[in-house]
Amino acid sequence: EVQKLNQQLEEKNGEIQQMINQPPYEKEREILRLQKSLAEREKAQATSDVLCRSLTDETHQLQRKLASTAAMCQHLAKCLEEKQRKEKGSSDDQIPTERPNQLLDNETSLQALICSLQDENRMLKQKVAHV
Repeated sequence: EVQKLNQQLEEKNGEIQQMINQPPYEKEREILRLQKSLAEREKAQATSDVLCRSLTDETHQLQRKLASTAAMCQHLAKCLEEKQRKEKGSSDDQIPTERPNQLLDNETSLQALICSLQDENRMLKQKVAHV
């Protein structure tokens, strides 16, 4: 292992000597190349940072939207349950024929809205998982 390290040290010393023995314009060219490489890496890092922040912000927005959608679904489910309880309680009374149709239409529209919100909720969960 010591021999291996000595060999690597000799190689590095050889590279250093080679750099020292280079004409000044070669050294300057190498410095410029390294500076350009560094600038490109810094630019790529900055772009990466901006994209990361953007994705983080979008993730937070999607999480808030998902939470509000879930709360809306729960609220609509409670409203639907209350309506169904009221409907059962008033079904003993005589209800004009128009009223059951209206309740069915309201229930159908609520069911459609709940399904729509559940689909949106599922889609938002997938987006969050993707992000």
